[in-house]
Amino acid sequence: MSTPVPDDELAAHAQDHHHQDISGGWLRAATFGAMDGLVTNIALVAGVGGGGGDRQLIVLTGMAGLVAGAFSMALGEFASVGTQNEAVQQEASKERDELERHPNAEKAELVDMYREMGLTEPTARAVAEEVHANPDLALRAHVRQELGVSLDDQPSPWTAAISSFLCFAIGGIIPLLSFLLGSSSLVLALGIGAVGLFAAGALSSRFTVRTWWGGGLRQLMFGAIAAGATYLVGMLIGVSAA
Repeated sequence: MSTPVPDDELAAHAQDHHHQDISGGWLRAATFGAMDGLVTNIALVAGVGGGGGDRQLIVLTGMAGLVAGAFSMALGEFASVGTQNEAVQQEASKERDELERHPNAEKAELVDMYREMGLTEPTARAVAEEVHANPDLALRAHVRQELGVSLDDQPSPWTAAISSFLCFAIGGIIPLLSFLLGSSSLVLALGIGAVGLFAAGALSSRFTVRTWWGGGLRQLMFGAIAAGATYLVGMLIGVSAA
């Protein structure tokens, strides 16, 4: 018989027990989209500016990169998540067939998996018996144990695509803000981009075990490497063209 749990503890648990989305849906797509938008356009601005491009050329290149990158990220996320979901459904179909053809072998397999988790032999067998009494529950249990995924929690391709598109566009516009407002200073644009990189890294750390400043510095370093490389390429091509 289970021990009764006080109502106040249950209420506190319900309020505190909250997990972030780690299923590969909007969070991953939004994070990658924002980071890619920032790094891509900071690198483009640095490269074109390093090559001697004027404000109009930098804005044109940056906006073209923003639109192309946002669509590329969205289509890539849609295809990636959709393919992943289809692969899971295909494997689930195989598992359903195995459950129909070899139910006892599948039950024994589930018992072994529960024992590996730490359950005793009698408990593992009792749980497996109850699970296999319901074919739909048995399928979900086997898919979760064997593939490590949940059939009830598959990410949406549309959510991933839209999140990626919007966040890439937001990240990509940040390095262009000063140019769009009339400035021609490459240093100012890169400085704004650096602030955006640090802020994005700091915000993403909320979903990880990293400190906010550690996440910010890491993303700033990644952006600096990309911007430095494209700036040098821009300088070389600009000098050669001259």
